[in-house]
Amino acid sequence: MPLNHVRKSPDFCVAQIPLRSPSEKVGGLFHFGRMLDKIRLHAKGELPSDYHANLGKGFDEKCVKFLRVNYNQLVERVKQGSTDDKILQWCFDNGRRPNEDDIYVWNEFMRKRGWNDEVSEIVNRRADRSDIQTAFQFIDADEGRLPKPG
Repeated sequence: MPLNHVRKSPDFCVAQIPLRSPSEKVGGLFHFGRMLDKIRLHAKGELPSDYHANLGKGFDEKCVKFLRVNYNQLVERVKQGSTDDKILQWCFDNGRRPNEDDIYVWNEFMRKRGWNDEVSEIVNRRADRSDIQTAFQFIDADEGRLPKPG
């Protein structure tokens, strides 16, 4: 979900859309599985419209640039069907295969987005919660995976 997102429906519930947390890994990579979830749901017409404007942008764009694949080509590959791991292998074959150090840097960069960087102001403004410091935390809270503080 984009950080500048404004929820249109107060009845929204994460259970209605099976999107993984950006913290869940595929092949050791943060966000990749979530990106695939959004592509698959969009292809089936099941992705809420709130997500449409930012498909292929934001974290999705950073992920495909990291893997050096074209987002639209990835979408076409996902539409052909397959497992997450096989699609990631396709990315490695058609882009690049990051080494262990590259993956570590990627994951740490992604995990900390919004914490003391140029995204911080947006996270702080949108989250309206002192326990949320990163974009991943914001997304998980926004989609109901992060419990509200007691």
